[in-house]
Amino acid sequence: MSPKASAGRETLRAIARRAMVERGLLPDFSPAVLAEISALGERVVETGPGIRDLRDLAWMSIDNDDTRDLDQLSVAEPLAGGAAKLLVAIADVDATVAEGSAIDGHARANTTSVYTVAEIFPMLPERLSTDLTSLGEARDRLAVVVEMAVDPHGAVTASHVYRALVRNRAKLAYDSVAAWLDGSGAAPEPLEALPAIADQLRLQAQIARAMKDLRHDRGALTLETTEARGVFDGNLLADLRPDLKNSAKELIEDFMIAANAATAQHLERHGFPSLRRVLRTPERWDRIVGLAAAFGERLPAEPSAPALQRFLARRRAADPLRFADVSLSVVKLLGSGEYAVELPGGSLEGHFGLAVGDYTHSTAPNRRFPDLATQRLVKAAIASSPSPYTVDQLTELARHCTLQEDNATKVERRVRKSAAALLLAPRVGQKFEAIVTGASPKGTWVRILHPAAEGRVVRGEHGLDVGDQVRVELVHTDVERGFVDFARA
Repeated sequence: MSPKASAGRETLRAIARRAMVERGLLPDFSPAVLAEISALGERVVETGPGIRDLRDLAWMSIDNDDTRDLDQLSVAEPLAGGAAKLLVAIADVDATVAEGSAIDGHARANTTSVYTVAEIFPMLPERLSTDLTSLGEARDRLAVVVEMAVDPHGAVTASHVYRALVRNRAKLAYDSVAAWLDGSGAAPEPLEALPAIADQLRLQAQIARAMKDLRHDRGALTLETTEARGVFDGNLLADLRPDLKNSAKELIEDFMIAANAATAQHLERHGFPSLRRVLRTPERWDRIVGLAAAFGERLPAEPSAPALQRFLARRRAADPLRFADVSLSVVKLLGSGEYAVELPGGSLEGHFGLAVGDYTHSTAPNRRFPDLATQRLVKAAIASSPSPYTVDQLTELARHCTLQEDNATKVERRVRKSAAALLLAPRVGQKFEAIVTGASPKGTWVRILHPAAEGRVVRGEHGLDVGDQVRVELVHTDVERGFVDFARA
């Protein structure tokens, strides 16, 4: 390992903190926030007027192995004729984080947790996000519950939202659950001890598959982009590996999409404005058409999510190993999502990639401020109280959250580039197969697979566009600036 690589985690942490500050994000909690945290005692959770006691249900969480900031639980019940009742519980963060508090101010400033290779910068202090406001195993917690009736074909036919007291019966992990569902691994330990949880997983997997099939029929896109996760040997960076999708991650994704849509509809029914998540019709559709043509496929001249989904499904079946490259190209060409305010009775553009018209962010209030703001709106609607935010306040919040999400993404990408430079420093002169991930007057970027890294093409980039496959030679790295430079080979 090179001397640069041996610096490892601490070097990347320092780079991450500088990048946070440069992007207008706060890497540390202020003394006022720490004082508020110190003043918090043990949380006493009790039922009260309008709060249902649902602790006896077989609630479970599924997340990464090491995740402690648990935002959601799920439970389901079979109904007649192949239908089902699905409940998604979302941590009631608002019950502890008062609007206008110092903690709320920090969360509102950053608007999101920032996940860098070397360190996570949480939106909320860990005393909250991994304890008092986390739906941790075997703990009584307040939640906002989205209850949905789902028909055998995966359509949500009715939904309503209310407050409840819940208790996580089993903390499960994506990889082990996916292996069990796919028949390639043994049952996770909680399933052996709690047969009801195994039955729950089977039922929930069945519901999620139906939901996914229906969304894809409507044009929701099959995309398998991967983010690199750092692998450390102690404090030494050993590798960057893609964080791949699996059936358990898709199950949770399907439920969260349904819960977010139901939440947006709940606010609409109660005459409340909402903070919507929007992905507009892609401006670079012509390039997506060209990308499909390179594979002998034809897309219509006008943007069509169903047509794009059919193309993606065929590419996934034809070449599953390279499908992530096609997905990444499409994601880049679709552009970024944004937050926007929807007024009751409005006609805001929906989410092109999910084929959903009514869509908000509500299911991760420990990690995203838009979800916390939406939770406050929902609780006000439940209580028949006035909206906690004016339309002007929501409009400014939407602008700020979109900006800060973009800043957080750039910090995460910046640290991944520095991590890649650490790993690749000894490999200058080697050649790699790559795919073009960005092409603009500002420069051309490519991604290689081993290690999972992105860099700029500094020579021979003329004529390259997003989605092109190209062979490149590594010519230079700079850890401090996060530079990985390639030349077209």
